[in-house]
Amino acid sequence: MSVRTRFAPSPTGYLTVGGAWTAFFTWLLARHGKGQFILRIEDTDRSRSTEAYEQALLEDLRWLGLDWDEGPDIGGPYGPYRQTERAPLYQEHAGLLVERGAAYPCYCTPEELEEDRRRAAAEHRPYRYSGRCRGLSVEERAARAREGRRPTLRFRVPQGHPPIVVEDLVLGRVAFDPADIDDFIIQRSDGTPLYNFANVVDDHGMRITHITRGSEHLSNTPRQFLMYEAFGWGQPRVAHFPSLLGPDRKKLSKRHGDTAVREYAAQGYLPEALVNFFALMGWYPEDGREIFSVPELIERFRIEEMGRSGAIFDAQKLAWMNGVYMQRVYGRDPDRVVDLVVAYLRQQGVLGGQISPEQRAYVERIVGIMGERLRLPRDIWTYGDFFFQDDVAYDPQAMRRYFRGRETATLLRRLRQALAGAAPFDAPTIETAVRAAAAELGVEGKAVIHPLRVALTGKTVGPGLFELAEVLGKERVLRRLARAIALAEAAEPPAAAQPAG
Repeated sequence: MSVRTRFAPSPTGYLTVGGAWTAFFTWLLARHGKGQFILRIEDTDRSRSTEAYEQALLEDLRWLGLDWDEGPDIGGPYGPYRQTERAPLYQEHAGLLVERGAAYPCYCTPEELEEDRRRAAAEHRPYRYSGRCRGLSVEERAARAREGRRPTLRFRVPQGHPPIVVEDLVLGRVAFDPADIDDFIIQRSDGTPLYNFANVVDDHGMRITHITRGSEHLSNTPRQFLMYEAFGWGQPRVAHFPSLLGPDRKKLSKRHGDTAVREYAAQGYLPEALVNFFALMGWYPEDGREIFSVPELIERFRIEEMGRSGAIFDAQKLAWMNGVYMQRVYGRDPDRVVDLVVAYLRQQGVLGGQISPEQRAYVERIVGIMGERLRLPRDIWTYGDFFFQDDVAYDPQAMRRYFRGRETATLLRRLRQALAGAAPFDAPTIETAVRAAAAELGVEGKAVIHPLRVALTGKTVGPGLFELAEVLGKERVLRRLARAIALAEAAEPPAAAQPAG
């Protein structure tokens, strides 16, 4: 049997990380099974659904690389693929359930239902629909209609039905007692379908073989299985993924990072990194490996290896993984990474709207020496702001630690002299000059490297010292050393330790 899965978002907002995570595993299941991935738009909430959000959903899925075989934009043999265009199908199938006695009109008013809820709460018992419309005669229905009551449509849960058993591909065997399910509404009084009913009609009509969704939807499954049974249809396989949790093991929220996927794109996250990260939230390959290409994920994925407990969204791990992919992508397509960094620098006002080829080449050189420190485009400023500023901002703690008055001034003066004569001014020549100066001064290399780094960058960490000096160029290096010498001479040397006694 060919695998057919579907992702059915509502266009009421941007695609979130949680939604994208579900979409990814739904897509992965189809691709691993060499089947079809279907995109369906559930837009029955007309007050909140917009065409703009629908287009944004499509754009974000494409950015992630999650392609679909059928959908609202490309069509397919089982369309339409928007629920608002499928109203006749829902009406037809609602009629079938009424004809079979599996559904009935309910004339209860909202006020009557609310009173039932209040009474249940006062009696400290769970609310259940009273069933007052379950056995109405034709005459009683007609009388209520004459009162102007517009009925909803309720599904009639069979009395005495055996337990409903769900063989979940992730959670395993789960059983539900039908006695705990009261007759539920499948169609509103205006004729629009509710979620459970529309999903059953759509999934069957689109030949969906595997339904994937979050574990919070597990309670919908027995209701849907009862409807499959009433229609005489075979039930699809179901897989309920664990909930996404923050590092504090509470439900994922915006403060943990459950924001729109496009916000991650805007911050410079690479789709390859996000997809790889998604894979490791909930799926646990036996070898403990972490970096996978998409073809490898498709080949290796087994839904039986999905975890049942909550999957942790670790923003720090995502940033680390993005750094790995930044280096990989830079190695084969440097322009793609440079574009992200240039966009960030423009956003911060560091670069203007139009940059010259020389400016872009300069940024590319910086990106090339940032190495693993460049996890996100913003890291170019965190670790390399000194590349774009004439006046270096010195870290006070670094100055206290490495600027030791006349001692450091003498050291920096000798380094400046050595670097002034370095030619060509490239990393190997700079390193040779610095180490030769250290030997001449009779000190270890680290004794000159740390003060030199602070003098040139204002920081104690950053890209390789000799490489960054090459990128800065001789003129700026000498100018910064002159300033640092003056600062070192003005600095108070560390107080000498007083002898015990």
